[in-house]
Order: sequence, then structure tokens, then C-alpha cells
Amino acid sequence: MRIDVALVHYPVVNRLGETIGSAVTNLDLHDIARAGKTYGVGTYWVITPFQEQRELAEQIVGHWTRGYGGTVNPDRSDALALVTVRATVAEALAGATAQFGERPLVLATCAREQANTVAYAEARRKIERGTPVLLLFGTAWGLSPELLATADGVLPPLRGATGFNHLSVRSAAAIILDRLLGERGDG
Repeated sequence: MRIDVALVHYPVVNRLGETIGSAVTNLDLHDIARAGKTYGVGTYWVITPFQEQRELAEQIVGHWTRGYGGTVNPDRSDALALVTVRATVAEALAGATAQFGERPLVLATCAREQANTVAYAEARRKIERGTPVLLLFGTAWGLSPELLATADGVLPPLRGATGFNHLSVRSAAAIILDRLLGERGDG
């Protein structure tokens, strides 16, 4: 299995649909890293163009991988060791391409239906056949339309039994990783 995830902080949109950059959060770093480690993700790319935000992310990761946090919680250290911080999606894609030895299939996520949808079952089959994949998750109100348009495909929105559809990116990442990489069957 060859799959990486990227948490994109720019370009994303705000509630008005304007392209913005969002802030790195401690919870997103920890929780997506833990989900990634659980499901066998290779690298968890954290993408922000803001130097201070990259430094903050590196400081948090360093505390848990090289600092005191790693000595008191080795499991957290193992998970956060997946994190690599980059300034752009292009840098993450180049890094993933170098690691995989070929360009990965870039699949974006979105809470809204998109024209270039790739079904979960189809994406899962590609992963099982060894196709490298880079999954893009957006912060704020999601990935910008321009970034969505560059993806090879977009996974379907997650839907529950209600009309409410505003999951945290941490929750969405865990659910999507389980759909793509989790065990199947009755239990």
C-alpha cells in the first residue's frame, strides 16, 4: 500500500468562498497523524505557505518526536514522525513522487459534489493494486476550486443520516482512511 495524505492550509476557502490561508492547529497535527499511523499512511504532508505556521508545526512535531513528549508517549512520537511540513501542494507532490518513484494519483476531498468524482470502491481498488495515492484534505471550508480542478479525482462527500454536513477535517480524514484502507467484513 502506497498512500500519503496532505492537509492543505492554502489554497482553501472561507465561508464566503474566498481563497484564504488557514492556521495550523495542534489537534489536526495529532489526530490526522494518529489516524495515518493506524491505517498505514506513508507521509502526512502539512502544507502552509506561512513561515511562522511551518515553524509552529515543526516545533509541535519536534516536541513529540525528538523532545520530552516522545519520551513519555512513544506512540504519539511514532504517529507524529509521519509529518513532513511543506510550503505548497506542489512541494508535497514532488516529495511524494520522489518517495513512490512515480507520480501518485492525486485524490482530493470535498464536502460538496464535484464533476470529477471517483467512487470510494474505485479508489480502494487502485490502492489495493499498488497505485500510489496522495489524498488532499482541506482546512477551513475546504480546498479551493482551483486546487480541486488540478486533482485527478475527488472523492464523494461524506454523508450521514441528516442534512448536516460540516465535519472537522480530523473526523473526515479518519472516516475516509477507514473507507479506503480499513478492514472489510462483519467484524
